[in-house]
Amino acid sequence: MLWRGRSGSSNVDDRRGMSAGGIATGGGLVGLVVYLLYSFLGGDPSQLPNLNSMQSNQELTAEQSAAEDTMAQFVSVVLAETEVVWEKVFADKGMQYEKPSLVLFRGQVQSGCGNAGAESGPFYCPADQKLYIDLSFYEELKNRFNASGDFAMAYVIAHEVGHHVQYLLGTSEKMQRLRERLSESEYNKYSVKLELQADYYAGVWAHYADKDAGIVEPGDIEEALNAASAVGDDNIQKQTRGTIVPDAFTHGTSEQRRTWFYNGYNFGDLDHGNTFDADL
Repeated sequence: MLWRGRSGSSNVDDRRGMSAGGIATGGGLVGLVVYLLYSFLGGDPSQLPNLNSMQSNQELTAEQSAAEDTMAQFVSVVLAETEVVWEKVFADKGMQYEKPSLVLFRGQVQSGCGNAGAESGPFYCPADQKLYIDLSFYEELKNRFNASGDFAMAYVIAHEVGHHVQYLLGTSEKMQRLRERLSESEYNKYSVKLELQADYYAGVWAHYADKDAGIVEPGDIEEALNAASAVGDDNIQKQTRGTIVPDAFTHGTSEQRRTWFYNGYNFGDLDHGNTFDADL
């Protein structure tokens, strides 16, 4: 991705080095897969157990710190690019886009949805309209999910922004009402549709990043598709359980995630992103 030299977002809240209680802490690099799989790309950290005791006290080396700072700059640029795209898409529909904030943290953080740690993976909290990312997740993508490349991380950010778009459009509120009256297995079916729609919205961003901004390099879309496939429920269950349990899917299969991201990239609009009426 051609991101260097481009402006970053003014809506980044850098809390790295501070614990949820405001105390300086060291940052661990590797989270527990079970938590990453639970919430990566849309989980609710308020339903996670207290992760304070899991936090690593390992200090970053100078090399790790420099690499993390570069990734922080990258994340800021990606957020800025999503702001440009969604302001345009909303304006084309006669709506106003309200920008979310993005919180960078290391180890653990207090969000409007409760305490969360690096183990929870990147997430969006509708209660405070903020994205939360521990930058060590980039290492998780590369080393544990075999999803390397900067556009893989850009996809992650764009997906979380997609959840913010859902919040602004009222989709999140409808989902919350469903959660209150459906069984877990029934709600999971709608959760898959919600997550696939966020993948679609990530693809919409990639469409404009490519066609308008011209910042997509050869191979970038493949990196995003690879990342989407890597975090499919079937692939994750196969790795962690050794078996696939479709009734427990919450985010969609590898093929579904790839398909809906690419649909968003292909169409570049809101109109074709109704996953709730799609035959999945």
